[in-house]
Amino acid sequence: MPCTLPCPVEPLRFRWAVDLSLASQPQAKSPFDHYYDQFTALRPFPFSLLPVPISELFARSLSLLARERSSKALILFLLAFSIRWAPPMASSMASMSGCIRRDARFQACHGLYKQSSCSVVTRGLQPRPILGSVFPVSCEGRGRSAAVACSMKPLSIVPASRTRQVLCKAEANISGDAPNSASSGMSQYERIVELLTTLFPVWVIIGTIVGIYKPAAVTWLETDLFTVGLGFLMLSMGLTLTFEDFRRCMRNPWTVGIGFIAQYLIKPMLGFFIAMTLKLSAPLATGLILVSCCPGGQASNVATYISKGNVALSVLMTTCSTIGAIVMTPLLTKLLAGQLVPVDAAGLAVSTFQVVLVPTVVGVLSHEYFPKLTERIITVTPLIGVILTTLLCASPIGQVSEVLKAQGAQLIIPVAVLHAAAFALGYWFSRLSSFGESTSRTISIECGMQSSALGFLLAQKHFTNPLVAVPSAVSVVCMALGGSALAVFWRNKSIPLDDKDDFEE
Repeated sequence: MPCTLPCPVEPLRFRWAVDLSLASQPQAKSPFDHYYDQFTALRPFPFSLLPVPISELFARSLSLLARERSSKALILFLLAFSIRWAPPMASSMASMSGCIRRDARFQACHGLYKQSSCSVVTRGLQPRPILGSVFPVSCEGRGRSAAVACSMKPLSIVPASRTRQVLCKAEANISGDAPNSASSGMSQYERIVELLTTLFPVWVIIGTIVGIYKPAAVTWLETDLFTVGLGFLMLSMGLTLTFEDFRRCMRNPWTVGIGFIAQYLIKPMLGFFIAMTLKLSAPLATGLILVSCCPGGQASNVATYISKGNVALSVLMTTCSTIGAIVMTPLLTKLLAGQLVPVDAAGLAVSTFQVVLVPTVVGVLSHEYFPKLTERIITVTPLIGVILTTLLCASPIGQVSEVLKAQGAQLIIPVAVLHAAAFALGYWFSRLSSFGESTSRTISIECGMQSSALGFLLAQKHFTNPLVAVPSAVSVVCMALGGSALAVFWRNKSIPLDDKDDFEE
């Protein structure tokens, strides 16, 4: 019997730093002006700013940055950027509130039916599992509802840890009725975690400002603690993976392979080309090449969801590039940067193995052999992941704050160009490979967003010149802001209903 499962997508409207409840009354002026008024009322800045429309403020700050290239202009631009882009991104991500952490239970004949026993009748919504992100994102949709024909074949009980990860979750009885409330089934803790992860770009902006002007507040996260924090993030990702996820990679060799090529061929060559074209100094060129050779970052899974991309493919690509980083990152860094400075390829490989592979494997094995323990652990890992990710973004900025204040735009431009070009080339390379729009967006985001924190850690441990770590520190901010802006832009562009599906479950 067919049943219709509506996927709630009505966005929450957040009032900046004042009221995080659902806005019930329409605003007389634009939302951005409202955010700006409240933001400036709560946080006055030592800048001569007039309460102008936010679009004009954004344009003015960009012009000031291009003209003065000072740290003051940079901070003003970042603030304007956060006000301009973070609210719509938060609103987009808040639409997941009805789809997060709900078991996909179809209660018929007193049995539990897997989501995979349902066939999608329309292309308005694609149920897919999200597997490897430390962020609690669990819905991928292209429309407000989709008709799903559910088979009545009883299957084995699905573990709660896996059913929470099925996209577009809903509880329905045999009549097909689904709960109307977007927040039903969610505890207060889950709502708080969702809110914190929703505002992830805002935490990056705040961390950047703190790192530049109050570096002592974040520089306590030295190399050893930084290693532990990054390893915990890898462990968090591993806890959400199973051996079936790797088998799915084998069933999609062409799709995952193109993403792997974009990550480890296009991006490193792009970093080398930019470094040589702009004639960067040897340490900065090495740092730019190093960060371009790093694997995909976990934040790309969030950006993929917002951009209406293929979240499951994004997670698999992040997993494959993370595993491949053990060989590819030291090898490519040695080949491309070895002529500039001495590169300890063996040391890079060992560090990558310790920080990336070991925690990931431990997480996968724990999920496989200790499911009950894993079920308890993953209830707290999202919140810890948000805190650690913010610190791992702020700490690199704090440790190179003096260099950023002194050189400013000279350090930002190469990294910003690298990310912008990687987003563009990743997209067009996918389109030339005959992939659909959704897959192309996913590969583009995976190509443009990488684990800059890993690059910063490797630069600190294996290069004597501190300037090698600067591009990775700047990349943390450019990646988060650029990925957020691109995701919001794509979210406002619809995907054709007949879009090609390049992914096999």
